[in-house]
Amino acid sequence: MKRNWWKWVLGLVILVGVCWPAYTWSQANIKTLKNAGRSQMAPVIMIPGSSATQNRFDSLITELGKETPKKHSVLKLTVQTDGSIKYSGSIDNRDKEPFIVIGFANNKDGKANIDKQAVWLNTALKELIKTYKFNHFSALGHSNGGLIWTLFLERYLKQSPKVHVDRLMTIASPYNMESTSTTAKTSMFKELYKYRSGLPESLTVYSIAGTENYSSDGTVPANSVNYGKYIYQHQVKHFTEITVTGANTAHSDLPQNKQIVALIRQYLLVEKVPDRIRRQNQQQPRQ
Repeated sequence: MKRNWWKWVLGLVILVGVCWPAYTWSQANIKTLKNAGRSQMAPVIMIPGSSATQNRFDSLITELGKETPKKHSVLKLTVQTDGSIKYSGSIDNRDKEPFIVIGFANNKDGKANIDKQAVWLNTALKELIKTYKFNHFSALGHSNGGLIWTLFLERYLKQSPKVHVDRLMTIASPYNMESTSTTAKTSMFKELYKYRSGLPESLTVYSIAGTENYSSDGTVPANSVNYGKYIYQHQVKHFTEITVTGANTAHSDLPQNKQIVALIRQYLLVEKVPDRIRRQNQQQPRQ
């Protein structure tokens, strides 16, 4: 046996030589199958906060257009209270990642209206899917727009079973409304918490808070934004909280804040960010 050790080594080398190509092929095939059926178009769908119109993200879109490797066409929708939709702008047929902004004719604050807006979002998304034939997308919500997205993902996305959301980013979303408490829970939070098991398990979520004074962005308490972790953690694939401080961190300034623009480009659009900004962003998140 000792004289034949080299035969065992040779056999092992041959076995590895045969199996390794098969393994790499199978891994590549698995990746191909996972991506099979995914539409080439994967829009980024944005929802503004209360009292804001479909033009709320114009400054953000302008900022994203600077130093970006590709341009994005923009389509805007306003959903009326009867479910009808008014459109402006258009999507370029060659654009695989267009921006779609959905606003509401009734854009008032309050839990009852947020519940209605989640239903209207469902109406708008079904119409968009029917028209543009996409089956996956990323989502962005500012302020109450993040609550509308959360309710929609918990309760209504399942009505479009062939469609899934890749990533969600919420900016200054008050998951516990105006409450500054770390213990008291509002009816809005209780509803979001109640239906959290409906969230897509494959979803990646980024929750961004802005703070002028480390406790608030002037409108939304940081503690309320932090309540998002009780909704998303252990329900989705990844959940990350990010706090942005410094200049232009007032609530209305956050969507076009340069740090947040860089975070959107890096995490939501997955576009190349300058190394200096990337290092800065990597110091911000806390799991």
